[in-house]
Amino acid sequence: MSASGAVEPGPPGAAAALSPARARPPSAGHLFRPISAEDEEQQPTEIESLCMNCYRNGITRLLLTKIPFFREIIVSSFSCEHCGWSNTEIQSAGRIQDQGVRYSLSVRGLEDMNREVVKTDSATTRIPELDFEIPAFSQKGTLTTVEGLINRAISGLEQDQPTRRANEETIAERIDEFIVKLKELKKVASPFTLIIDDPSGNSFVENPHAPRKDDALVITHYNRTLQQEEMLGLQTEAPEEKPEEEDLRNEVLQFNTNCPECNAPAQTNMKLVQIPHFKEVIIMATNCENCGHRTNEVKSGGAVEPLGTRITLHITDPSDMTRDLLKSETCSVEIPELEFELGMAVLGGKFTTLEGLLKDIRELVTKNPFTLGDSSNPGQSEKLQEFSQKLDQIIEGNMKAHFIMNDPAGNSYLQNVYAPEEDPEMKVERYKRTFDQNEELGLNDMKTEGYETGLAPQR
Repeated sequence: MSASGAVEPGPPGAAAALSPARARPPSAGHLFRPISAEDEEQQPTEIESLCMNCYRNGITRLLLTKIPFFREIIVSSFSCEHCGWSNTEIQSAGRIQDQGVRYSLSVRGLEDMNREVVKTDSATTRIPELDFEIPAFSQKGTLTTVEGLINRAISGLEQDQPTRRANEETIAERIDEFIVKLKELKKVASPFTLIIDDPSGNSFVENPHAPRKDDALVITHYNRTLQQEEMLGLQTEAPEEKPEEEDLRNEVLQFNTNCPECNAPAQTNMKLVQIPHFKEVIIMATNCENCGHRTNEVKSGGAVEPLGTRITLHITDPSDMTRDLLKSETCSVEIPELEFELGMAVLGGKFTTLEGLLKDIRELVTKNPFTLGDSSNPGQSEKLQEFSQKLDQIIEGNMKAHFIMNDPAGNSYLQNVYAPEEDPEMKVERYKRTFDQNEELGLNDMKTEGYETGLAPQR
């Protein structure tokens, strides 16, 4: 069974016009400001617009803000003082991410119903236990909770029930029975699974245990199919001719792109670099002259290795912070002493030092408003402060810890300062990948031997 999500009959303001008396000019600085309850300058823009319920003028409020994990969003809220009708929705203002994302949440208690959820227009929501699905583009984007998603589905199914009871009584009775099952889910009498699959990569499900790993939440990043690319309106470009290998080694290539922060035209520099005692990698760096934003990313220049790599470094001295480090997109990071785990694809590919990566981790964890704002659980701020203090002690060399890099693709690297001799504080293990790891890398469906056999009769 699927829910059409017809709870919203139209956009917040179908006929909107700026009201000189109510509209507020945007403040100086960045258009999208980080979401914060303490930012007094961050005020919504008010627009006088037509109410689609009573056809009199109401007010639409637009808030342009930035939330971690899916960049910029536009929060809109409509209210009519004449009939009392109201409506809210969100729209992603950032770019479509390079990969899709799938969140699988095991709801085991009432506290899981309060998890914050960002669901975009392109996301599909499923509850396998009820064979229930909300298709993509059937509802507007929303910033809500798990319970809010279920309430919205119930409202959508109940909306046309009076008409169904008059015309199709049998179908109406079946929908009533299903609505009862959805209401029972909110009591969490038994565990169930909530899956949010978003090809655009802009949806989000809160981890209330951050920065620790959430055992109830599984996050999977995947490459979009051609059908999903078409659904998002993305056009596949013809592959460009690759320059000769000698040119890649001897010169820095440049190509035009847009800044991920202000969307202004910028240039990305790309260079093929040989890392000693490792392999070739591609370093890409973008510098925006408009807003000053800088970003860099590292891609592996070779193929997926036959075996995965697990690198364990025992940090015993402040000099360990200066070790060069290459973290690929498929690499996860663990610090057992802090009960911390950084999943695959988080922070992307990086070529930096150990100190640089630890500072990036600290910034990622401590600047998340979902864990520090009004919605945070009591005591969560103290846990994050304790985590930040211990991480600073590791960076300063006052605390010994183990730093573990686990890369199923085998394309990550940590400098051996004793090379070519063995490093007594570092252990490098090669292991055979599991079926699930090969599935995430797309290797199970890849045929590299004997693939020409099936093509022979067609020649």
